Amino acid sequence: TGVEQDKSVRYTWRPYLCWNFAGSVFAACTFNFGPHVITVPHLDFGNLAWGWCAITALGDFDPDLGGHLILWDLKLVIRFPPGSTILIPSAIICHSNVPVFAHERHFSFTQYTAGGLFRWIENGFRTDAAWGKSKKSRLRAADEARLAEGSQPWKEGVTMYSTVEGLK
Repeated sequence: TGVEQDKSVRYTWRPYLCWNFAGSVFAACTFNFGPHVITVPHLDFGNLAWGWCAITALGDFDPDLGGHLILWDLKLVIRFPPGSTILIPSAIICHSNVPVFAHERHFSFTQYTAGGLFRWIENGFRTDAAWGKSKKSRLRAADEARLAEGSQPWKEGVTMYSTVEGLK
């Protein structure tokens, strides 16, 4: 997979860097310790557009009365009890959660990969700005084509999603 390839490239570039968790495909994680984690409807613009975000609900709350996950674009309200995990493309699906009662506790743990990490690796471990200014990059035919076409890896990423027709 692209993530596995990027992990091996990173190990070659900086072998002393370590992954957050053994066997994880996510480069980053966030612990939200609450005690009442509430999110407003949002998109995680920094995440890889076609990448997955793992969201885990934690705490002590009644999942019938609060803590639901809302996927606004899909018009879904999902019962999301403590210990549940869901994978969503959080950069392209607007999401939030329902508050819990004051006497309850609601935490979350999310895992994700920033799109900037993939661009940084694609750019030869350089920022977009540094890649664009590099003489070597500008002289290489592949990079010239990339500049002319405008690198659009999101198009390849979109093809990775299932379609209704493909599931029939």
